[in-house]
Amino acid sequence: FFEPGLPELVERHVASGRLIFSTAFASAAKFADVHFVCVGTPQRADGMSADLSYLEEAIDGVLEHARPGSTIVGKSTVPVGTATRLAEKVRAAGCVLVWNPEFLREGFGVEDTLRPDRVVIGADAAEDAEALKQVYAPILATGTPLIETDFATAELVKVAANSFLATKISFINAMAEVCEATGADVAQLSTAIGHDERIGHHFLKAGVGFGGGCLPKDIRAFLARAEELGVDRAVSFLRDMDQINSRRRVRAVALARELCGGTLSERKIAVLGAAFKPNSDDVRDSPALDVAGAIRAEGAEVRVYDPQAMHNAKNSHPGLFYAASALDACLDADVVLHLTEWSEFADLDPARLAEVVAAPRLVDGRNGLDLSAWMDAGWTVRVLGRPEPGTRTGQPQLPRPRNHGNTTSTVGSSTTAPASANTSNDNAVMPGPASKP
Repeated sequence: FFEPGLPELVERHVASGRLIFSTAFASAAKFADVHFVCVGTPQRADGMSADLSYLEEAIDGVLEHARPGSTIVGKSTVPVGTATRLAEKVRAAGCVLVWNPEFLREGFGVEDTLRPDRVVIGADAAEDAEALKQVYAPILATGTPLIETDFATAELVKVAANSFLATKISFINAMAEVCEATGADVAQLSTAIGHDERIGHHFLKAGVGFGGGCLPKDIRAFLARAEELGVDRAVSFLRDMDQINSRRRVRAVALARELCGGTLSERKIAVLGAAFKPNSDDVRDSPALDVAGAIRAEGAEVRVYDPQAMHNAKNSHPGLFYAASALDACLDADVVLHLTEWSEFADLDPARLAEVVAAPRLVDGRNGLDLSAWMDAGWTVRVLGRPEPGTRTGQPQLPRPRNHGNTTSTVGSSTTAPASANTSNDNAVMPGPASKP
């Protein structure tokens, strides 16, 4: 497990005696009055909804031994309505339940824990939150906003935040599709609209899309719960977000295929990245590994390198080859794909790399490399949502107007162009691997 800064923090507090580990609920209950329940709620194998079995088991285990008056703090991401249901059994055991969603970013978990941008506490009654507010007192004293609310709102805050972020990422990736059809540049588009303070630059970078153990499964669980509540139409747009995200992975495969002359069969492909994001070893629903697996399925030999996620990648995708370094992964490669935005990859010397590949051809799936440096070193470069380097931005190919026998002009209304007849598999949806706890 890799999280920057965490090993040092754990070592320091274990040595001081302030941090103790146990696998026994009884010892935890004897020690504490406030119990944080932080277990995973992965996507169910038989559908899109969340699997709450780990959460149920953990709460039952704590309640079996907890002292009366103890506070149980739910941190897990759950379908709205879960806390209200669980609160009944917690009250029956003489304890109180509060819901305190976590907003930790992988790779920044320590920073986000010690200096959060907000603390949300959901409770049935205001007094139920008092013990947790004492725990957070040093953090709240620094001016961190505290939002005290009900169970349902606390549960929705997390899934709503993740859904909004996924929507923003998917929007710019949808614009990348439009840019590819028109010859526009999604990077310049993103920069231009990001200067609008109402929009901003964060999460507005086109690429192979999001992955990991949160956004994909949380969106799907939200959709499933909305359907159960009869409000699925209100969040139906999230299905489009999920599909846009998947199509970007397919497009990365298509660009690699194009650079190889139309076929990936018997080609050697280097994939730089396995984790779903940098500064993490999490490979759940990783776009990089999804793309690597799809390329292998077309008959290519795929070699993957990641600074931290190799062990997890080998376990989840044993059919791929794994290299000891970026240079080793690129040896005799016909195409190199940059799919996880590690700083190590940004620092690579493209001239040195050009010496070891079979052909200097690059797909930048993250819009994160200095393309001028790579092209100066002789590389042919393709980037999602951007025109081929060295070409002028082309004009869109507008459909020819139909002649219906008369000529009219309408001001203020819009017309819908006929759907494209393109049936290329570039438009197929590549579902990511199911999330794991």
